[in-house]
Amino acid sequence: MKMQFKYVNYLWDEREAAALAGDEVALLIYRSNLLGADLRLTNYGGGNTSCKAMAKDPLTGEMKEIMWVKGSGGDLGTLKKSGLAALYVDRLRSLENVYRGRAHEDEMVELFNHCIYDLASKAPSIDTPLHGFLPFKHIDHLHPDAAIAIAAAKDGKRITQELFGGTIGWVDWQRPGFDLGLQLRQCLEQNPGIRGIMLGSHGLFTWGDTAYESYVNTLEVVERCAAYIEENIQKNGSVFGGEKITALPKEQRLQQAASLAPLLRGFCSSHTKMVGHFTDDDRVLQFIDSNDLDRLAPMGTSCPDHFLRTKISPLVLNLQPGANLSDAAALKQQLLPLFKSYRSMYADYYNKCKHDNSPAMRDPNPVVILYPGVGMFTFAKDKQTARVAAEFYINAINVMRGSEAISGYTSLPRQEAFDIEYWLLEEAKLQRMPKPKALSGRIALVTGSAGGIGKAIARKFAAEGACVFINDVNEERLQGAKAEFEQAFGKDAVAAGLLNVTDAAQIHNAMQQAVLAFGGVDIIVNNAGISISKPLADHTVADWDKLYDILVKGQFLVSQVAVDILRKQAMGGDIINIVSKNAVVAGPNNAGYGSAKAAQAHLSRLLAAELGAEKIRVNIVNPDAVIADSNIWAGGWAEGRAKAYGISVEELPAYYAKRTLLGEAILPEDIANACYALVSGLLNKSTGNVLNVDGGVAAGFLR
Repeated sequence: MKMQFKYVNYLWDEREAAALAGDEVALLIYRSNLLGADLRLTNYGGGNTSCKAMAKDPLTGEMKEIMWVKGSGGDLGTLKKSGLAALYVDRLRSLENVYRGRAHEDEMVELFNHCIYDLASKAPSIDTPLHGFLPFKHIDHLHPDAAIAIAAAKDGKRITQELFGGTIGWVDWQRPGFDLGLQLRQCLEQNPGIRGIMLGSHGLFTWGDTAYESYVNTLEVVERCAAYIEENIQKNGSVFGGEKITALPKEQRLQQAASLAPLLRGFCSSHTKMVGHFTDDDRVLQFIDSNDLDRLAPMGTSCPDHFLRTKISPLVLNLQPGANLSDAAALKQQLLPLFKSYRSMYADYYNKCKHDNSPAMRDPNPVVILYPGVGMFTFAKDKQTARVAAEFYINAINVMRGSEAISGYTSLPRQEAFDIEYWLLEEAKLQRMPKPKALSGRIALVTGSAGGIGKAIARKFAAEGACVFINDVNEERLQGAKAEFEQAFGKDAVAAGLLNVTDAAQIHNAMQQAVLAFGGVDIIVNNAGISISKPLADHTVADWDKLYDILVKGQFLVSQVAVDILRKQAMGGDIINIVSKNAVVAGPNNAGYGSAKAAQAHLSRLLAAELGAEKIRVNIVNPDAVIADSNIWAGGWAEGRAKAYGISVEELPAYYAKRTLLGEAILPEDIANACYALVSGLLNKSTGNVLNVDGGVAAGFLR
């Protein structure tokens, strides 16, 4: 029968578990995935789980006890067998014979390699001995907000003792490592029969003889912690000292956030180009709008998993919720001292706490920025990291909320926090990270990107590390493209919205969506287009207006809104205009389209001249005859061109290829590669240029 919990999710399915019976490792993975699916139990990438089971030694044939534990990195919610480390239990425990004390903790990590059972398994994490020195078959080490709230409370040890009647042990804060594993074993020896151990300021250890027993034990302990906190909140009648200011209505919050985000992104990108995330989650608003914000925010977080991703403390903006943010220059002057102060604080923290062998100081800009009455911004090297930072700070808010309700919140001492943040093992992990792709940290908006050339460009950018905002006038096409991009690149890499480039309101809305999704924009590709091919006598004013509205006016309007964002960021940027060979080549039955393309080209040159001093580069790609998957051939264009050349529609592809110097057909991917060449970093000193991608059309050579 399914058990009932109010504050955590009971997800165990007896039929699914029964199918895994007898395979302890499979049950470990199943249990881990269930635990990782509930962010109230542990956060992304946080916590670790293990099981101990007998397996045959490949060298001796003897049956040996093997511990399978989540390896370094990874996430419980998506854990697979390949993410586990497998070690001989007896070898791991024998390392106690060579352990030289806490001053030599880091050398033990390399010695874990002598204990490996499965040579193809994941590298063991620093938490490995915490599982190895406990005798239980299944162990969960999690960072539940409710448990950490008690662990981080001023009198958390007393509360734990009273709340669980002595059935949960307590170990004071200590950095994870070999010695902490010994401390857990000692706590169990001194308190036989306990069902778990609370780690001061850190998290929770629970266990069981089976995967199911461990799972239920974990849920029950966390449920009791959460219920206790909520009981006290109800008694107190308020949290965080009550409301100090009232949050703006939802629509106004989003408008303020969209207006401010590019400015914040510019400041946060002074060392490395950052991607942003915004949330106005109710839990965030309750905290940032409270009387206790100014007291609690500077204290920083308690759990190491939290501050490793959020920095030592957030930056709190002193702006009024409904402030007029339209004057970007004045706003920059108001924000600059706040960022200078934060950077100075961080440098002071580093200099006071550093050791002789500490890594060099990292980026001193804030990760978390709180805007009372509006919401929370987070900035990081990519969207996923920024989003996860926001999730972790919400976890920290939950911890502060709980600790304040039952006692008083305490954070880690600055030195302890530094020793975690600048731990040489953490630094080594950072150094092992793969090299960023060429467009990592860049944000691109490609108009008309649900199909044809635009889709190919957006796909190329995403493949090279950019976040992309795809858009189209066709909702059905847009949703199909969004699903395709999410499957290929993940949900964090893509956002989508309707965009008609002739509609100023839709352009502003789409740009706002892009900014709210990613914090700003770096690359604009004006690709949306239409083609009408008619003799002069048949060309209507409506045809003419439609061509100029979409091609010329659309390029103008989109660029105008984009440049406002680029200027706020003050990081330069790229505008690429997809024009055409027809901008320079005169052909029959093409008065409207050809002249509109010529206007696009000259508008590009004009903007390049105007924006160069701000490092905003404007370049042109001139395609020709891109037939595959292109909307340009709809609406009679193919028929019109075929008629102009005296051939059939079916003969057009071969005709276009044959007339080029290279004899090649041009594909959307060819245009995408040209755009990538312009923004990849190799051509950073080029602006006002034209890149022909037409297979070689001599008449289109620039003079």
